[in-house]
Amino acid sequence: MLAPSANNAQRCEFVIVNDPDTLRRIGEIGNSGPLCTAPAMIVLVVDHQRETKGSEYYLEDYACATTQMLLAATALGYAGGWIDGMFRDPAKRTPVCELLGIPDDRLMIVIVPVGLPAEDGPRRAKKPFAQRASWNRYAVER
Repeated sequence: MLAPSANNAQRCEFVIVNDPDTLRRIGEIGNSGPLCTAPAMIVLVVDHQRETKGSEYYLEDYACATTQMLLAATALGYAGGWIDGMFRDPAKRTPVCELLGIPDDRLMIVIVPVGLPAEDGPRRAKKPFAQRASWNRYAVER
């Protein structure tokens, strides 16, 4: 809710799902491990119709909000995921929108399943700083 948004338009809206039957039905529609097992989900919806030519920022806004949610969940010890690809298909997106009562003038763009990590252990390894960033000019190790 506090994530930055272009021009402070605050286009992102959120449906927090914790009802077991609704979670089960979303899991069946998505047929994805995280969607079938998460005890909660945050469904991100955008008001993309307010966009004017040359100022279409809803994608950046949703990406920023999703990133902030995932960072917050991780900081609190939860696991989360970013699931959007399958919902670009209306055959998957429409039933979820109908289930959640999302109006036609809104676009459901991502679902973030949230729960406790399935297994304990270290996070996936990340490349070293020098392979991803450099100071003052491009010098990333390749």
